[in-house]
Amino acid sequence: MFVLNFLKSCLFDSLTNHWFVRNTDLSTDLQKYNDKYDSYADMIDDDWDKETNYDNPKNWPVYLKAFFCFEIGFLCLSVYIGSSIYTAGMKDLQKEFAVGREVSLLPMVLFVLGYGIGPIFFAPISEYYKIGRSPVYITTLFLFALLQIPTALSQSITAICILRFLNGVFASPVLAMGAASVSDVIKLPYIPTVIGGWAVCSLCGPSLGPVLGAVIASSKGWRWCFWFLLIITGSSLLSFALFLPETYPPTLKLKRARRLRELTGNPNIRTNDELRHLAVDRGFAKEYLLRSIEITVSEPVVLFINIYSALIYSILYLWYETFPMVFEEMYGFTPLLEGVSATSMLVGVILGSAVYTIFIYFKYTKRSLKGEVVYPEVFLPMAVMGGFLLPVGIFIFAWSATPKAHWCGPLIGAGIAGFANFIIFETLINYLGMSFPYYYASVIASNGLWRSVAACVAPLYAQPLYTNLATNNYPVGWGSSVLGFTATAMILIPLGFYWKGPQVRSSSKFTDVFEDI
Repeated sequence: MFVLNFLKSCLFDSLTNHWFVRNTDLSTDLQKYNDKYDSYADMIDDDWDKETNYDNPKNWPVYLKAFFCFEIGFLCLSVYIGSSIYTAGMKDLQKEFAVGREVSLLPMVLFVLGYGIGPIFFAPISEYYKIGRSPVYITTLFLFALLQIPTALSQSITAICILRFLNGVFASPVLAMGAASVSDVIKLPYIPTVIGGWAVCSLCGPSLGPVLGAVIASSKGWRWCFWFLLIITGSSLLSFALFLPETYPPTLKLKRARRLRELTGNPNIRTNDELRHLAVDRGFAKEYLLRSIEITVSEPVVLFINIYSALIYSILYLWYETFPMVFEEMYGFTPLLEGVSATSMLVGVILGSAVYTIFIYFKYTKRSLKGEVVYPEVFLPMAVMGGFLLPVGIFIFAWSATPKAHWCGPLIGAGIAGFANFIIFETLINYLGMSFPYYYASVIASNGLWRSVAACVAPLYAQPLYTNLATNNYPVGWGSSVLGFTATAMILIPLGFYWKGPQVRSSSKFTDVFEDI
C-alpha cells in the first residue's frame, strides 16, 4: 500500500500540475490572514471557492473531472452488473448443488441486501472530515475484489450465500457515494446533468448483468461470472489506487489546515469543520453512523421518495422473473436471446437520459448560469411525467405478452418502463440532493437501503404472484397489473411535494444549508 500511495501521489500531482500552485498558495496564506481575516478558519473557507484554488476539486481541469467521473461511473456499473450477472447460470448452479429455485436465488438476494446495508455505515463515514471518501472507496473495493476468489471456488451453496452478502456490503460505497463524489467535483449548474450519467450506470447495470452472464455461463460455466467480476473490479481497484484523489471538501480543508500548522508551528489553526465537530468527535457513532436512519425517520421528503424508489427497483428486479416466463417459456427464446431481450429496458434508459439532459439544461442549468435561484421542486414535473409513463409501460408489457401476439409488444412495454424508471429515479435523486446538499451521501445511502430491500425481496415473491394470477393466454397480465396499479398510486408522491414541498423542507433541520447555495 505504501508503494501505491507513493505512485498515486506522484502520478496525480503530475497529472494535475498543481503541486507548485499549492505550495505557492500556502506561502502566501500567512500574509492573507494578517491583512484581512479574523481567523484562519474564515480564510480557508473564503479561499476555497476562488477560481485559483486548485485544492478545490471544482477547479480541476475538465479532462481530470471527466476521468474521475468515468472511474466512478465504471465502478457503479460493475457493481450493478455483479448483482445479476450469475442469474443466467442459476439452472447449472441448481444442478450442481441439488437445490431448488428459491435457494438458488439467495446469492443474488443477499448481494442486493448487502449493498443496501453497507452504505448506511460507509456513506456517513465518508462524510467524517478526518476520513473522507477516498480511503472508504479503496479499502472496500480491495475487499470486494478479493472476495470474488473464494466465491468462484466455493463448494457449497451456503458459502456462496455468505460470500455474496459480504460482496454486496463491500461493493456498496459507490452506490451511495458515487453521486456525492460527482457533486464534489462538478460545479452546481452542471451537477444534475452529470449525475444523470451516474444514474444511467445504476439502471443499466442490472439489465446488462443477465446478458453478460448468459454469454459467460454458456461458454465457461457459472463460476466464470465471478472471475469476470474479479477482472473488472481489479482493474477499477488499480485505477482507484493510483489515480483516485480525495474530493470531500471538509477533508481537503483539513489537509490545508494541517499544512498551515506545520508551516507556522501554531496548533490552534483549524477549519470551521474542525471547530464545529470538536464535540462531535466523542459521539462519532451517534452523529455519523446513525445519520442515515435519523434522516429517513425524521424527514417526510426522504421517507416517501425512498418508498417510490423502492417500487422502481422492485419492478426492475421483477423483470428477471417475468422475462424468462414470457420469452423462454412462451416465445421459445434461448437463454442468450432472453438475456438480450432485457436490453430493451437499457434502450429505454438511454433514451430517458437524453430527454432528461435536454430538460435539465433548460429548466435548471441555463437558469443557474444566469444566477437565478432554482429550487428543488424544478425537478418534480419531470418526475410526474415519468410517473404516468411507468404504468403505461407496465400495462403494455402485461397485456401484450400473449401467445396470440408478436414478442415486440412486451419489449416495447419494457422499453417504456425503462424510460420512465430513469426519469423518475434521476429527478427524485436530484430533488433529494438539492434538498439535503450537505448530507448528500447519507441521504442517498438511506435511499439505497430502501431500494435494495425492495429489490432483494422482489424475486422471492415474483413466482407466486405471477403463478397465482396467471391465465392461459396472459401469463403475466394480472401479476404485472398489480404493479401497474401500485405505480399509478405512487404518482401522488411527486405531485404532493410539488404542491407542499417548500413548506415541508422549511421545517427540516437538515435542509438549511440549501439556502446558502
